[in-house]
Amino acid sequence: MKPLTKHTGLVAVMDRADVDTDQIIPKQFLKRIERSGYEKLLFYDWRYREDGSENPDFELNRPEVRGASILVARRNFGCGSSREHAVWALENYGFRVVIAPSFADIFFNNCFKNGFLPIKLDEAQVEELFRRFREHPGYRLTVDLEARTIADDWGLQMDFPTDDFRRHCLLNGLDDIALTLQHEDKIAAYEAARANAC
Repeated sequence: MKPLTKHTGLVAVMDRADVDTDQIIPKQFLKRIERSGYEKLLFYDWRYREDGSENPDFELNRPEVRGASILVARRNFGCGSSREHAVWALENYGFRVVIAPSFADIFFNNCFKNGFLPIKLDEAQVEELFRRFREHPGYRLTVDLEARTIADDWGLQMDFPTDDFRRHCLLNGLDDIALTLQHEDKIAAYEAARANAC
C-alpha cells in the first residue's frame, strides 16, 4: 500500500448527497477481481451517455477538473452495498482523498484498508470548500495527514479528525497483511515451537 503523508491536488466537487456505491462502480463491473483498470468505469452511468460518449454535464467530465485527486462531496458518501471495488475505482481514477460531512461505515473502513483517505468535516466546512472551489478556478488543497490539516493558497486552514491507528497505517503504507508481517519473527517462532511439540 502506498503511504500517504501529505498530498496537494486539484479539487473536484460532487454537489450530491447519498452517492451510493452502485453509482461509484455499477454492479455489472464487479465480476472482475483485479484491483486495477477501474478508472474508466468510475461513475459510469453518470459519466457516459447511452452511445458511450462522455456526458458533458457530469462534474468529472468538465475540463477544469481533469486530473483532480481530491473529491469534495455531500453527506452519506459511499452508501449502499459493500463493495471494495468502489474505493479501487476512485483510487484508479487518481483520487487519493475524499472529503464529505459523513460516509457509510463500510465504505469508510474500506478506504483506510486501501490507502485512501476519507475526511469527515462538518456541513459548514464542506460548504466553505464548495464556495472556495467556485471562487478559485483550478482550486487546489493540501491535505497533511501528519498535521491533520487541510489548507489552500488563500488562507484556509482546517483541522480534521482521524483515528490514530488508521493514521499510522496510512502514513506508513500498512495494509492488514503488512501489519501482520511486522510480527513475522514471532509468527515463525510460534510455528517452529508448534512443530517441535508435535
